[in-house]
Amino acid sequence: MIASYLYEDLLGLSDSKKFVQTVEARIGVVNTGNQVKGKKGRRGDGTFGRIVPGVMASLIPGYAVARGPIANLEIGAEVKIVATKMTAQIDRVTTDLNNQANVFRTLNPNCITVGIAGVNHAPEYISYEGDRPTIAKRAPAKEAEEIVRRLDRDVRNNYDEVLILPYVATNKDPFPFAWIGEKNIAQEYASLLVRISDLYERRF
Repeated sequence: MIASYLYEDLLGLSDSKKFVQTVEARIGVVNTGNQVKGKKGRRGDGTFGRIVPGVMASLIPGYAVARGPIANLEIGAEVKIVATKMTAQIDRVTTDLNNQANVFRTLNPNCITVGIAGVNHAPEYISYEGDRPTIAKRAPAKEAEEIVRRLDRDVRNNYDEVLILPYVATNKDPFPFAWIGEKNIAQEYASLLVRISDLYERRF
């Protein structure tokens, strides 16, 4: 869902005339199966490209960008959310992100690659196995700085754009959620949309 809204926001910004024209003509679509027809590769979280010729695009209520099978990848997005035990997971997370960037470029060397990572900064966290709660031995807030550093060091250069989203979620009833620096996040995301739009104009 996060990746799907990326394309809605690119359309809403309308900075790339090519992107808008492609979407409005229903020849640029999101593939919710995240596959390119005739190509093999691990599925990304958000796949946008040229629709397979002869196929009718479908519109979903609440979305302006149509859906359908794609013949060529133009924008690929991968999303990871880390909430607890982040140090133990970070090697897998960075490897998955980097492998997906490579898959995107294998599908189309000119595609625009976008990586998005949510990093929890909560002072405590509760996990559940069925109905049994377990309090995290190490608070996400104590791991967050190192996780962000690792993402910057190990992932950022492998994508055209990387957005790190700092948030606070304890997973504790009533399950509060908050962004850290919401205004800054909004501005970073808006700036990312501008740069992706510029890349789309130049590459497609």
